Formats: sequence, C-alpha cells, structure tokens
Amino acid sequence: MSSSAVASAASPTFAEASSASIRPGAMTFTDGAQCTSNFVFYDAKTVYLGQAAHCSGTGGADETNGCLAKSLAVGTPVDVAGASRPGRLAYNSWVMMQAIGEKDPDACQYNDFALVALDPADAGKVSPSVPTFGVPTGLNTSGTAAGDAVRSYGNSQLRGGIALLSPKFGFALGQDSGGWNHPVLTVTPGIPGDSGSGFLDARGRAFGVLSTLSVLPLPGTNGVSDLSRALNYMRAHGGPGVVLADTTQAAPPAAVASAPAAATKLAARKRSAARSRPRPSQARKRRATGCKQRKSSRVRCSKPRSRTGSARTR
Repeated sequence: MSSSAVASAASPTFAEASSASIRPGAMTFTDGAQCTSNFVFYDAKTVYLGQAAHCSGTGGADETNGCLAKSLAVGTPVDVAGASRPGRLAYNSWVMMQAIGEKDPDACQYNDFALVALDPADAGKVSPSVPTFGVPTGLNTSGTAAGDAVRSYGNSQLRGGIALLSPKFGFALGQDSGGWNHPVLTVTPGIPGDSGSGFLDARGRAFGVLSTLSVLPLPGTNGVSDLSRALNYMRAHGGPGVVLADTTQAAPPAAVASAPAAATKLAARKRSAARSRPRPSQARKRRATGCKQRKSSRVRCSKPRSRTGSARTR
C-alpha cells in the first residue's frame, strides 16, 4: 500500500515512497554523531522522525544508564539526510527521566527514544514507508517471544552506501527487563551508526528501536528498546502527543501536551552549559572518530553513535 493511500483527512499528506527524500532509515546527525532514524510520527502541527535517545549523548561509550548519562539539550539542531533544513531535538527520554528523577532501573537502562521535529519546509517530502518493508501496519503492544521473526533497516555510514546490506532479517530471543528490552539476532547484526533504527515484527508492526550491541546472551546480538513503552512513558510525562504513521493513520491529538516545567528548566541549563563549554581539543576529536566496543558500553564509530553487551550502537 502506498504511503499516500493510507493518509486520511486528519493526518499529514505524505509523499509517495518512490519520490520521498525522507523515509525511516534516513541518517541523522546530532552534533556530528550519525544514527539511523526509525519511524515517522506526527501530531496536529508537526512531522517527526524517531531516533535513539543516546544519539545525542555526550558521555562515554560505557554510559548506558539514561537516568545518569549526559545528553545534549532538547532544541539541539539535528541534520537529517534528505531534508533541506535541520530538524530539532523535540524530545529525549534521557532528558525527561533525569528531569523527573526516574528510579526504575529497567526504564533507566532501556528507555532509549527521541523525536526529531522536521522543519515545516520538509514535511511534504516525508514517506512513512520503511525501505524494503513498507509502511508499518501498527504498533506492537504485546512484545516478542523467543523465535518471533523480526526485521529492520540500518543505515550506518560504515556500510559505505551499499544498500543491499541495510535490510536485516532475524528473530527475537524473547524479552527482559520488564518488557523494556528485546534481544534479537539478525543477519547482518546492527553495527555502530545503525543506532535508533526501527524494528518490525512478522506482521509488520513497529515494536522497537535499536539500542545496544551485545556480547550476551550471544555475541553479535542486539538489544532493542520497546517502542510502545517508550511512547507511553513520553505521553505520561507530558512529552509530545504523537501518533505513529502507519497504515491505520490515526487522527493526531487535538492538542499537544507541554513538557513538565522540570524538563524545560533542565533543557535551559543544558543549553547554557553548552554555550559556555570549551571546544574539544584536536586529540578529543581524533578519539571521537574511532570505534569503541566493549561489554556494557556504548559504541561510537566515526561519531556514529550506538550501545556493547550493552554497548550503544551509536
């Protein structure tokens, strides 16, 4: 089904997949760090791309706890491949969890979701169709079981632009951490720069966001953050009231809730700190272009951002 065919009067008018310059799987660059977008979302006024929260992280590859790890502020510009103007970071689960003082260890470790608001000039260039797999058929709210078929589309710069290496097929290894994490095994596995890419189940429903590269339970497996929990968390704490762009094309909310005052204040402090932060040394810049991959750490490569064994796949 084409992306325009699934649009309704209450939803944005999306471009055809064949002509759209922005689709799920588009590269995003946050302060130079490359990630892969997952799905398209929208509310009454704005079209968004999803990415991983850790894509805007400023700490080391071993900082996997979103309740403690540092992040760029909401409002940070994000370059999107295919867009004529930068988007902006509209929501980040790490920023939100720190603002409200989240204590749930499962959420702290695996609530790894962010939204990039596209510039209105680019909204008409968007298709929600995932390359190879099409428009999501809905949102999986029931999780995954061991052996369930999964698929994904990664777009790391490390693949050198070879499109045949981007589609990934595999199966789930179940779920853990209160349903927040879905270990998966795919061919090929997610690599640094694939961070944030979306995962679909066998029915074509969106269920997760690539978060980590793992050593356990098997080398080469990935940890996928649960999308339905991340969206519910965002809405419950005053984040954007977005809808997943899928074949149901649900009407967007009548009004978009404002973020809590605590989150707004935290973002302002981060912006102020960023303005006063000295520029990194050349040595720091050189280190940022290398790959780091270790157990329980985030992964960066050419500043594509990720999380291994739980290392971020950035």
